[in-house]
Amino acid sequence: MDASMLSYILFSSLLLSVQAQNCTVREIIWYTKYLLEQSSVSCPCRETAVSSCSCLPIAEPGHELACFVEGTEHMMKNNSNGIIESLNRAFQIQLDRNLCESLARGKHCQYKTKGNVKEFLNKILRTYQAINK
Repeated sequence: MDASMLSYILFSSLLLSVQAQNCTVREIIWYTKYLLEQSSVSCPCRETAVSSCSCLPIAEPGHELACFVEGTEHMMKNNSNGIIESLNRAFQIQLDRNLCESLARGKHCQYKTKGNVKEFLNKILRTYQAINK
């Protein structure tokens, strides 16, 4: 293997590692904080009862991105909002391109509990703030 091939491989590896860390953390934190400020929904989520509260998945570790995609898709059905659409698109891109690997060990949403919109948004916020440290 010559030196140019070795440098190409090292450069490619560096690009891939940078890409894997490309979680668009700041934008997601900003969007989520904005939605939390705008959200008046704090009622409890009751999956069995018909209520105005959305019951959204609170992800298990490693399945956050899939659950964030699923949850924001559900939110878009109930509310046409450009910020929710932007969040959904960011999560979908991260999931499709295997970015933020620690949040996407699985392509399917796995959760034990569901929560209302505020609980769901707080889960997103806490998750991305932990990455941003």
